[in-house]
Amino acid sequence: MPHITRDTLMTLEAYAKVRPEFRAKVMAHKKNRTIHVGPDVTLIFEDELTMRYQVQEMLRAERIFEEEGIEEELSAYNPLVPDGSNWKATMMIEYPDPGVRAAKLGELIGIEDRTWVRIKGFDPVYAIADEDLERETEEKTSSVHFLRFELSSSMVAALKGGAGLSVGVDHPKYRHEIAPVPEEIRASLISDLA
Repeated sequence: MPHITRDTLMTLEAYAKVRPEFRAKVMAHKKNRTIHVGPDVTLIFEDELTMRYQVQEMLRAERIFEEEGIEEELSAYNPLVPDGSNWKATMMIEYPDPGVRAAKLGELIGIEDRTWVRIKGFDPVYAIADEDLERETEEKTSSVHFLRFELSSSMVAALKGGAGLSVGVDHPKYRHEIAPVPEEIRASLISDLA
């Protein structure tokens, strides 16, 4: 899978001119890459386009135009682009009320490690979570995690051959499953695989 490079980024001036249209394109793209697993967990499966958008937004927000700063952003976001044998997702645990959120994050320690994808005919593949840094403490988990799901070549072949896809969480305090994943999302995720 392609990574974001300096050549695929727009200058701050060029980005300012196309930002509304580019943002609309990315938001439409994300619709087929977003899965709500139960009422409180959302997985957004990232790819080159979604991460390039994040880089462009960071460069814009921070007014970064020097080569060193751009390379730092690329180094931070490129690891979140799938490499052809995996899916990478941002996991968001969403409770609008701050008091409820604090209590729930205390109950959900380890939820990121109990999140899975399953290709029909195979065992679930559990997420490898937060490879960049630890995002939970002994008291609570974070409301945002970064997940990687490594797939075998036989899983990829089965998906490309029409096998169904499910996604779920089997934490003791949060058990939800989406089975099967809607076809438009499944098709979008298959496009990440070599």
